[in-house]
This record gives sequence, structure tokens and C-alpha cells, in this order.
Amino acid sequence: MRLGVFIRAARLPFLTGSLMPVALAGALAVYQGTWGGFWYFFMTVLGVAGLHTGGNLINDYYDSFGSDPLNQYATPFSGGSRVIQNGDLSAEAVRNLAYICWGVGVLAGLILVSSGRPWVALLGLFGLAAAYLYSAAPVQLMSKGLGEMTIFLAFGPMLTLGSYYALTGQISAAGFYLGLPLAFLITAILWINEFPDLEADRAAAKEHLVVRLGLDRARQVYAGLMLAPFISLPFLMAIFRLPGHLLAGLVALPLAVSASRQVWQTDPTAEEFVPIQALTIKTHFLLGLALTLALLYAAWLG
Repeated sequence: MRLGVFIRAARLPFLTGSLMPVALAGALAVYQGTWGGFWYFFMTVLGVAGLHTGGNLINDYYDSFGSDPLNQYATPFSGGSRVIQNGDLSAEAVRNLAYICWGVGVLAGLILVSSGRPWVALLGLFGLAAAYLYSAAPVQLMSKGLGEMTIFLAFGPMLTLGSYYALTGQISAAGFYLGLPLAFLITAILWINEFPDLEADRAAAKEHLVVRLGLDRARQVYAGLMLAPFISLPFLMAIFRLPGHLLAGLVALPLAVSASRQVWQTDPTAEEFVPIQALTIKTHFLLGLALTLALLYAAWLG
């Protein structure tokens, strides 16, 4: 198998969705003086990346029997990787790759457990269960209107909590709630990517919340998801006494406002919709980067 095919199948560029929260949790540990070392950081990154890529692959596997063959409006950001539909890999090969990636993630978790982080077993099990049950029949949380909340938790507060614990050996409320800003935006990414897939998902009985709400109400929710992170920052700073430097995250606000405005003006099946999807991902990345650097800068200042 060619490397390029694996990169597309596992959707490796989308790993920023899971690794940015890990970086943010690491920055919080540095700021609070609880950083455990780069070994713990490396194993946390490896474990999270394994679970995320496995989730991407198993999603392609199950969607290959559902909405993906019906989807006429796939984009670089939605409609799956298309490696099965294009004949690059069989469905069974994609499923087996998912199991291999999960194996890497589980191995990294076991190493962390053996290194004095016993609660990684429980937190990692939550991540693995979310990655599997989101797509896998017969549960398929994505088809029951529960997929969006699963992603919100798994790529937001639960991920920053788990990463903070893996890095420090400590359970922290701040580690949990600091994941909220990125949780809103990762859910916005999933949400906006469901727009072009709407008709195919409806035909395949993949009844996520965008299908259930319809486009008009879904656009309203999208705008709320894009703006909520910036409203949450002052509350996080006040409740957990985090530094005012976190307001650097407002650098991403113009991107969020622009995407929220454009979503009302663009047909989800038009080529012009793709930049809105890209803008949503850029907002997530820029906010995560700004918050991470803000905490590191505050730690450097002492």
C-alpha cells in the first residue's frame, strides 16, 4: 500500500482536531508547573493519534455500506476519504487498518498505565468506545442524533482532561473545562461537514442532528458553535484563574464571524461551500494555537 493512500484513508491532516487539545493540555501543565516530561507527551500524542486515525478508518468502513456510495457532493472535507469508492483499498483493508491503529493507541495507553498513570485505562477506554460506537453498527451514534455530542466530549473536555492526566498524573477540573472552546469548534467542523452530505445521509437513514433540524435551523446552531468559544474564554479565566493572555484567542474571532456569515449565503452543494469548511478548520487550529502559545508565554513570564 502506498503511503499517500494511507494518508488519505486515515485522513492524517485532520489529526489537528485531536492533537491541538493535547498541545493545549500540555501548555496548561507547563503553566501550572505540573509538566511530567516529553516522554509522557510523546506517548499521549501516539495514543491519541492511534485512536483518532482508527476512528476515521472505521467510519469510512461503515459509511461504505451506507451514505458514501450515495454521496454526489463529496468535498475534500466531507463525504469520507473515498479510498474505498475509488478502488484504492477494499473495505476489509480499511477495517483492518483501523484495528492496527487502535492497537497502536492501546499499546501507548498501556505504557502510560505502567508508568504510573492508572486512570489512563479508563479515560482511554472512553476514547476507544467513542471512536468505535460513533460509526459501528448496530449502535452507530452518528445515526441516532448522538454523534455530535460524542465528538464534543471526546475531542473537547474529555480529551484535555485525559491528556492533562497522562502528562501530569493529576486529575484537574481546569484540564477538563479548558477543552470547551475547542469542543465547540470541533463540533462545528463535524456540523458544517454534514451540510453537503445531507441528502445522502438522509437516504441512508443516517439521521444526525443536521438531518433532523434541517438546513435553516442547522445554520443557526453552526453560528452558535462558532461564536461560543470566544464567549467562554472570560469565564474560564475567572473561574480557574487562568492568565489574561488567553484573550489572544480572539485572533480567531474574525474567521468565525466570516464563516458564520457565509454559511447563510452559500448552497452546501456548491463549490463555494468548500472554503467555509476550510475556514471552520482554520478557526479551530488558530484558536488552539493561540491558547497554547498564550499559556506557554504566561509560564515563561513566571
